[in-house]
Amino acid sequence: MKTLQINTTQNVNINFTLASEVQRAGAFLIDNILKFAYLFFIYSVFTEATIEGWADDTWSAVALNALITLPVTFYSLYTEILMNGQTVGKKALSIKVVNIDGFKPSITDYIIRWFLRIVDFNLFFILVVYAYALGWDSYVGLILLLFLVGKCVGIVSVAISKKNQRIGDMSANTVVIYLKDTAKFSQTIMEEITDNYVPKYPNVIKLSDNDARIIKDTFTVASRTKDYKTLIKLRKKIEEVANIKAEEKSDIEFIDKVLKDYNYYTQNM
Repeated sequence: MKTLQINTTQNVNINFTLASEVQRAGAFLIDNILKFAYLFFIYSVFTEATIEGWADDTWSAVALNALITLPVTFYSLYTEILMNGQTVGKKALSIKVVNIDGFKPSITDYIIRWFLRIVDFNLFFILVVYAYALGWDSYVGLILLLFLVGKCVGIVSVAISKKNQRIGDMSANTVVIYLKDTAKFSQTIMEEITDNYVPKYPNVIKLSDNDARIIKDTFTVASRTKDYKTLIKLRKKIEEVANIKAEEKSDIEFIDKVLKDYNYYTQNM
């Protein structure tokens, strides 16, 4: 498997194992099975005749159909936002989306990835629909070929790119990683806290395990070498990502408190 080494601005090297094209294709397949299962169930309950009966005219029927398919249309967007970079398929295959710098992607990043699925997986889709609408039955082979090629663009992009990225990933500055060392990964962010420990910053739960590991690795190096400029940058980044304001007298005390709070809340949730 390919790996991605991130060299942070604090000169801390972090290695991620990139999800392979097979893993991503597997997650894609699982997600699409769920989508088709949803559509099969919905249209088994609500037949075309039922929908037309509810709608006053053709346009109303079209609008109602569009409303019914919204959960499928926006599936990857809302699942990745709500499940911290994972869809059901990605979770099943132990892969997730992260920012190229190792941090949790922003909502804008997720939107860009979702929007560019039009190119990665639905290229030529409009042409296919248009061809069927015109009744080009004699060109069914060409129409099917266009459909399949359009669906394969994302997989081919993942296979040939250096960082296993599809076009949506390249535009959103994200990668998909394989969470192969979950136990070991968690151990790297563990902090010793007492039974009577009192947390201070509940917003630290906005951080992901990736964020916490980067913070701890950077903090360890910077505090040991007395790199105060790096500590200032790290404190500002934490305040920005977690939406909190440091109240401690020093950056070292604040970052140490954040790491302990993160461990407290993640262990007691």
